[in-house]
Amino acid sequence: MVNVILIFILLMSVSAFFLMGYDKSQAKKKGQRVPEKTLWTFAIFGGGIGAYLGMQLFHHKTKHTNFRVGFLMLLILYIFLIVWLLTDNSPLVF
Repeated sequence: MVNVILIFILLMSVSAFFLMGYDKSQAKKKGQRVPEKTLWTFAIFGGGIGAYLGMQLFHHKTKHTNFRVGFLMLLILYIFLIVWLLTDNSPLVF
């Protein structure tokens, strides 16, 4: 069960990371953008780490306080969740 959750977080984080990069690329080209709602959905549902790292690496949405603070909080939340899942204290560890 823990492996499934960790893989899900990994996949969502990788997806969120690439979405941030794609949206930044589209912003530069004035192309079709990724809706902010989509970026938030991926970040909230497992992709907080990737969304934050993508925001920092691509310098995308860094002027928006809600993204800076929100994605940072999600990064911290998911790191704590991963650490908790990997410790013996987690009820999901068998």
